[in-house]
Amino acid sequence: MTDETAARVKTGVPGLDQVLRGGLPRNHLYLVNGPSGAGKTTLSLQFLMQGAREGEKALYIGTSETEAEIRLIAKSHDWDLSRVELRHHSGPGPHVTGAEQTMLHPAEVELPRTMEQLITLVRELRPKRLVIDSLSEIRMLSREENWFREQIKTLQRHFAGGGCTVLVTDIFFDEQSPLRSGVHGIIELDQHGSVYGPDRRRIRVVKVRGTAHGTGYHDVIIEKGGLKVFPRLVAAEYRRQTQVGVLSSGLPELDSLLGGGLDVGTATLFLGPSGSGKSTLATQFVVAAARRGERSAMYIFDERLQTLFRRAAGLGLELEEYVKSGVVTVRQIDPVELTPGQFSQAVVDSVEGGAKMVVLDSLNGYAYAMPEERLLGLHLHELLSYLSQQGVTSLQVMAQHGGGEPRGTAFDVSYIADNVIVLRPFEYAGAVRKAIAVHKRRGGSHETTIRELDFSHGRVLVGKVLTEFAGVTMGQLQYLGALLERP
Repeated sequence: MTDETAARVKTGVPGLDQVLRGGLPRNHLYLVNGPSGAGKTTLSLQFLMQGAREGEKALYIGTSETEAEIRLIAKSHDWDLSRVELRHHSGPGPHVTGAEQTMLHPAEVELPRTMEQLITLVRELRPKRLVIDSLSEIRMLSREENWFREQIKTLQRHFAGGGCTVLVTDIFFDEQSPLRSGVHGIIELDQHGSVYGPDRRRIRVVKVRGTAHGTGYHDVIIEKGGLKVFPRLVAAEYRRQTQVGVLSSGLPELDSLLGGGLDVGTATLFLGPSGSGKSTLATQFVVAAARRGERSAMYIFDERLQTLFRRAAGLGLELEEYVKSGVVTVRQIDPVELTPGQFSQAVVDSVEGGAKMVVLDSLNGYAYAMPEERLLGLHLHELLSYLSQQGVTSLQVMAQHGGGEPRGTAFDVSYIADNVIVLRPFEYAGAVRKAIAVHKRRGGSHETTIRELDFSHGRVLVGKVLTEFAGVTMGQLQYLGALLERP
């Protein structure tokens, strides 16, 4: 542990210490800012409970919520606050009026008394961690901005060198606020509604003096157990040397189309209309990896898992067996309830758990369920870059309508894929058949041929080159000879 890390205190909020590069520098005053309901009190209580677990005296002073209300919050999370001192500050009491005092505004009397009572309480209890929730009372008593500024300076002077790490919460904050210069660091919480689905929460570390920290917004959820932060994925922070190799699909003809197979650590996109076999081919690669003893993780947005298992079993792909043995993990994703940060963290967790292949099926479901995420393409690019740098091979499925680029999506297909495998249905002799071709492989050469793809007779079959047809992938089919003979 470095000296810098040792001088920090853990916040007790999962993910936040990662954003803070280890925690908050000890013995300073910090502002936690955000609108009502954003999670300020929840974060503050987690901060105090973490201190109590580490044997530090923790004090919570509430100016708006009573002790009973705080205990209700704790009960909703199954928290034990027995080692956290809870105090409610209800104000300075009656002020001097009438003939006894005619020269001063009542606030000029009440404000100093309020500050004196707060500081006296802290002196008596001598906590190592303190939360003042919130500054609203001090702000209301401060008739002028300079009054409020002086009270913040008073707090800062009192706690300077006093061996106490302090969080104060507030609803109001702007770039010109005296709080910006009066505190050592600022943590901003944000909550906003979405067109469809639950409200979204975010967190941003605005500043921490003298130390590096993760910038920008990071997704947040509040669930039973408290607030949880999902640090924004930055692929550059995970760079490392990876092995070079080629992965077989288990189908010699498909490997031949790909010029030998998929390069380790590349991103492959399966493009084609609904029902053309994209998910099945992705499953083929996963099962082939499982047969080699390699772990995979599949994230399914569109299809029910039982349908996926049943279809795979009907083609001789023992996917469900590998899921039961733990070699493959399959997770059904409800993107309406999931933020990009949550999804990235789930993928990172699977990679840290040993997954060497990750399947996203499909990108359409993810993009359609998050129409407000304007930077979804950049998010996915960062995610796929991370996977590549970890030597993890990723497979993405995307429905394609017609012969052009996918419609209704927020990102460029060529921007995120190293390899592109295109599947097309075509009609012949009163039946719908399927064709497969490789349009792109960044890692080297590949076949430029078009082959028939068949899922009959309980197996996946990539047939011979369709030399007897022209215009298969262009939607202008011409028959030139005999069709592929089926077994």
